[in-house]
Amino acid sequence: MPMNSYPLPDDDAAELQQIAGCEMVDLLLPDMNGLLRGKRITRDALEKVYANGVCLPMSLIATDITGNTVEETGLGYDIGDEDRICRPVPGTLKIIPWQKKPMAQVLLGMEDGHGEMFEANPREVLKRVLDRFTAKGLTPVVAVELEFYLLDKTLHKDGRPKTSINPATGERNKTTQVYYMEDLNDYQGFTDAVTDACRAQHIPADTAVAEYAPGQFEINLKHRKDALLACDDSIMLKRVIKEVASQQNLLASFMAKPFVDQAGSGMHIHVSVLDKEGKNIFASTPEKPADTLRHAIGGMQKSSKDCMLMFAPHANSYRRFVLNAFVPLNDCWGFNNRTVAMRIPHSDEANTRIEHRISGADANPYLVTAAVLAGILHGLENKFDPGPPIVGNAYEQTEQRTLFWRDTIDDFMASDFITSNFGEKFRHIFGQQKQKEMRTFYTQVTTLEYEWYLRAV
Repeated sequence: MPMNSYPLPDDDAAELQQIAGCEMVDLLLPDMNGLLRGKRITRDALEKVYANGVCLPMSLIATDITGNTVEETGLGYDIGDEDRICRPVPGTLKIIPWQKKPMAQVLLGMEDGHGEMFEANPREVLKRVLDRFTAKGLTPVVAVELEFYLLDKTLHKDGRPKTSINPATGERNKTTQVYYMEDLNDYQGFTDAVTDACRAQHIPADTAVAEYAPGQFEINLKHRKDALLACDDSIMLKRVIKEVASQQNLLASFMAKPFVDQAGSGMHIHVSVLDKEGKNIFASTPEKPADTLRHAIGGMQKSSKDCMLMFAPHANSYRRFVLNAFVPLNDCWGFNNRTVAMRIPHSDEANTRIEHRISGADANPYLVTAAVLAGILHGLENKFDPGPPIVGNAYEQTEQRTLFWRDTIDDFMASDFITSNFGEKFRHIFGQQKQKEMRTFYTQVTTLEYEWYLRAV
């Protein structure tokens, strides 16, 4: 069929033509937890989806982590569990290379019932922040780093995870070898398959490293001048990693802290900002940091408490914030220093950037990036002073905060910053979703409680 006979954008039409014999298409809607929900349709139905959209329940955008409707959001029974039109995001149609039969996938965006994009859709939340940068003649450049564990697909009887069996040695991983090349060699079958899938889907994956725990790895994405695409990349990379792992009889997990005695998994956001001439407004040296760099950091500091729920959205997220684990315990900053929250990595002057290190790998990349960029804009507009950079061990020089899920939910729900930057509807829906998850979590009686209290009290 000629390319121009498709009611598809040119890029998507060209991509579809490359998938010979495509039989099925996955329609993927990222929800507020960053999970992909949607439908699988036949290839013959795809043109209709591009022309008219596809109906999905509005409640899908804010289901809890277990997939249940959160009635408190007002998107369930209160509106009769109404459908909303969801439309393909142009440029996101890609092959699914790991399926046995030729298949494609495409991201969806949800409308609000009036023909506009639903304002609480995470991708739309980020887009509105980016529109404010555009209005100022500024362009954020964003890259995402993702840490994760490769685990044994078979869990312990109590549901706890096991470290994976090393495919080269046949022995269970027990030791930590940071940046150890042999670990990468041992898992080359996995990393090669991820690389191939990323190449097929045009995901700009860059480096892979062995991280700070047995079976923990990190894959970095190249920077993008379009933050929406950078976050699309990270959502799709997560799917690639999980699917490739499953095919190799492994479980890939982005859980923030799967093992209490091992390192947690983070999601680091690298950001610089270009002006109308394409010059980096952060460009400077450690000896004389640019005012714009300092103000941006100051803005992220001022907004970090309000946005913490977006950085650490789950009960398990808070187990990651422990001493001496390369996880920031406050909002300090510094140059070439992995003990701070806002790190300025080593680079030449022109490529000066901020690495935001607070978020866990379990967070939604659209929401994290929206919060980071809104904080930067807050700082640029108000010229906040971030204080002096930390030199050396930040854990020994700064006050360490103890974070609690309930407190961050309360801070989020009471925040004028959240409402003014991301909208009242988003604040309500995301906040209610997390309150529901927290209430459900605390209804469970844990094994530790029985050990401590059953006989003792």
